[in-house]
Amino acid sequence: MSRAERDAPYAVLFDLDGTLIDSIGLLVASMEFAFGTRTRRPVVADWVAAIGTPLMAMLRPFAEDEGDADILIGRYREYQMANHDEGTTAYPGAVETVRALCEAGHPLAIVTSKLERGARRSLAHIGLEDCFQAVVGIDATEKHKPGPEPVWHALELIGARCERAIFIGDSTHDMRAGRAAGVQTGAALWGPFSRAQLEVTGPDHWFAHISEVPATVARLDEKGR
Repeated sequence: MSRAERDAPYAVLFDLDGTLIDSIGLLVASMEFAFGTRTRRPVVADWVAAIGTPLMAMLRPFAEDEGDADILIGRYREYQMANHDEGTTAYPGAVETVRALCEAGHPLAIVTSKLERGARRSLAHIGLEDCFQAVVGIDATEKHKPGPEPVWHALELIGARCERAIFIGDSTHDMRAGRAAGVQTGAALWGPFSRAQLEVTGPDHWFAHISEVPATVARLDEKGR
């Protein structure tokens, strides 16, 4: 690594749902709407545990065939978009934390299993879209979390190296994607996943509150120079 690369500000990648925005209730309600009166449907706890993986993978086991899965996806997104704003709020401290990182010069990116347009709508809704140099959605790569491809793609877009980057998320899918990509991983404990669930993925850092993130990033930034 060259001196210029060592001196580059540490990059911070964030998951979206369950990490920056509290939208879990909306995602569960979208699932309930998609399935309507069907008896073959996910258990809510299992649905929440799968959030962060591709929507098709979440819905397909409960659909009759591919065409039926497309119908379920259409109903799911219909409800989600119609109820997006009232069901989407920033976690306490998220806006202030992201803005502090942005103002300190850290390259920022979103890595989410949402479509990019949906992710950008969420970021605009909470007033943070201008802080992110890249938004990598499910439509950006052929392979998705928990694989490393979306993390690598985000790093490429913001011109960052894995040796000087951290991926912060609330799920085991985020931690596995970050580890596979070779970046530092930070587990967000304010989302729906418990510490016990996340421990199996061996996060490099634990965050009880998002306001703790800048201090950790600052230490990583200085340590690597």
